[in-house]
Amino acid sequence: MNIRALAQKGIKTPLQVALRQGRRMKSMFTLRHLGVKLLDWYIIKKFIGTYIYAIALIISIAIVFDFNEHMSKFATNHAPWRALVFDYYANFVPYFANLFSPLFVFIAVIFFTSKLAGNSEIIAMLASGTSFKRLLRPYMLSAALIAIVNFYLGAYVIPQGTVIRQNFEAQYKNSKKITTAQNVQLQVAPGVIAYIQTYDNVLKRGYGFSLDKFEKKKVVSHMTANIIQYDTIADERYHWKAYNYKVRTLKGLREHIETGSELDTLIMMEPMDLVFSKGQQETYTSPELLRYISKQKDRGSQNVVQYEVEYHKRIATSFASFILTIIGASLSSRKRKGGMGLYLGIGLALSFTYILLQTISATFAINAGTPPMLAAWIPNLLYAVIAYFCYRQSPN
Repeated sequence: MNIRALAQKGIKTPLQVALRQGRRMKSMFTLRHLGVKLLDWYIIKKFIGTYIYAIALIISIAIVFDFNEHMSKFATNHAPWRALVFDYYANFVPYFANLFSPLFVFIAVIFFTSKLAGNSEIIAMLASGTSFKRLLRPYMLSAALIAIVNFYLGAYVIPQGTVIRQNFEAQYKNSKKITTAQNVQLQVAPGVIAYIQTYDNVLKRGYGFSLDKFEKKKVVSHMTANIIQYDTIADERYHWKAYNYKVRTLKGLREHIETGSELDTLIMMEPMDLVFSKGQQETYTSPELLRYISKQKDRGSQNVVQYEVEYHKRIATSFASFILTIIGASLSSRKRKGGMGLYLGIGLALSFTYILLQTISATFAINAGTPPMLAAWIPNLLYAVIAYFCYRQSPN
């Protein structure tokens, strides 16, 4: 069916609008050139608008259910409304919006593309000589914009808000937050081992501290202190104060002992290195994650897998926008009886399966030794195959 036949039936398509505008402008552009340019903006606005609408709708429902579930805890713990709105829900919304962004992308593509196909607009676009590959260009531009925003939020903005949200939950939702650690031992520098019997992260204070320095597998220095306190107002990092300390320095058969009540010292460790809590990796920005992973590996720590998975997952989730966009556009671009119901159901199933696969692969990386980078990219690799198959079956 050509453009003239569609116009005679009263079907208003973007190409028909472009034709009318082209006649009025008296330009040297052909209908194809003008129509393609208009279609790009037309599809981008449809994509982004539907994506934002889906986020607003689903997150609004999530807020209602979350408030209804925890309302009694908020009331019992006397949570102030200002903290509830600005500390909790103001950080709750971007966290879950970014977490389920692949779901929103898929729903948006399925929804507006099915509507375009149902109105015969996809047929008109293809009939004008535009290939399906060219038709995907505005889809990819929209997916790129969403991917960049999601990565920036997930890597730099949301982690800072997650700290505030978790502090609120610990205070008003009775969520237990680990603030102490027992028998902490770590390598703070090559050949230097620190030990803390008990550490309190609220006071930034440790008890029963010792610091041993080794050279050629022999102890050359041994320091002990009853209390060690992290200086939070110092101009430099790693600044500690040791109280009731004793330093034993060994030089051959000689031993030098130094004692005192207070000692300012630099020890290459921070409070964040001593206490590990659930979801702690989500509170670090991506540069902080890289520094933390590198530092922990240098110390010989094995407790970095979940941090590596989190770092790679932020990148992989951003690329998922492209894959799910191709799948959604390929599935819903055909005009079939029954409307968008079938495609919307398929889209929801694939999106939830993608999120479930992300969780399963991360669990395998932590518990089964799967390489963190591979675990983060497994969902994308599998869905890339599905996207290629769907693209091959798309209308041309």
